[in-house]
Amino acid sequence: MRVELSDEARRLVALFEDEAAVTVRDCVVDEDHDQVVYLVKRGQMADAIGPGGQTVERVEERLGREVKLVEAAETAEDFVANALAPAAVYNVTVSENDDTVAYVEVAQEDRGAAIGREGRNIDAARQLAKRHFEIDGIELT
Repeated sequence: MRVELSDEARRLVALFEDEAAVTVRDCVVDEDHDQVVYLVKRGQMADAIGPGGQTVERVEERLGREVKLVEAAETAEDFVANALAPAAVYNVTVSENDDTVAYVEVAQEDRGAAIGREGRNIDAARQLAKRHFEIDGIELT
């Protein structure tokens, strides 16, 4: 699926790629939660974070907003699990009936991490899953 980026998102991708020397596959500017979500090429997450999180901190300082990183994945199930990190995801099942929904099994103690403050994590996961795997919704079980 081809994702089109706004001019602002393209500018933010260039900024992060210059700062981290990684490949960014997508960028979502989340105005509702004052954050920027970067989808990083598989296998480059450690470089994107930087030692002790320094790369993310530098970008957050430059942008004046929070940065969330998601590692790209080959399958919808792995993608959804990555998007809900740092929550420990036990299982993801994608059901294709009228809508395509990812049902995610998360430990009770990790539900808060999966949802995030004011729903920021699950909202970002839903948006990215829709853009990259045509998943209409994500439900925690």
